[in-house]
Amino acid sequence: MSRPVLVLGTGNRKKLGELVVLLRVLEVDLKSLADFPDAIAVEETGDSFASNAALKATLQARHLGHWVLGEDSGLAVDALRGAPGIFSARYSDPGANDDRNNLKLLGELHGVPAELRTAHYVCHATLADPAGAVRADAEGWCQGRLRLECAGVGGFGYDPLFEIVEYHRTFGELAEEVKAMLSHRARAIRRMIPAMMRLIDSGQWSPPSGEI
Repeated sequence: MSRPVLVLGTGNRKKLGELVVLLRVLEVDLKSLADFPDAIAVEETGDSFASNAALKATLQARHLGHWVLGEDSGLAVDALRGAPGIFSARYSDPGANDDRNNLKLLGELHGVPAELRTAHYVCHATLADPAGAVRADAEGWCQGRLRLECAGVGGFGYDPLFEIVEYHRTFGELAEEVKAMLSHRARAIRRMIPAMMRLIDSGQWSPPSGEI
């Protein structure tokens, strides 16, 4: 018998890998946008992580006719009044990459002492059904502070700068298994999984039409 399908609505390969690990407890067939040549590019025009996650989930679900998990995440720095926030992925310029974003962030924080370099990661995840209706959502945070320079080669985004104070290590230095326990994305997904399980168990989330 075929299992329910869940499309992970991201084109970020490393983010996709983290989601696959976090969602493997579900009895669903995980798909990526790469599995759907007609997937649309959803513009992140929302004014919050929640609104962007909802756009990614609902518009893609309605277009593909599948359940879709959309998420939006980023870094909020206290000394920068919450920046880069929802613009984290394109902080330095419209075609930004991780290196340029990290360099800009270090420049913006030049001269700010360690005790004032507090920050937190945010992830908002939204699940939409094939009709584009939101069926579950959750948000997760992870507190830390920013180093004076990058450390470690793991993770992605601002991970080499983001230090978990209790571990004295950045996400770039910590093992993937540790990040999978502590990260903002892990916390958001863990909060959403019970609702997802209820949808599956109730029969509301069934395999695609025509598959048994």
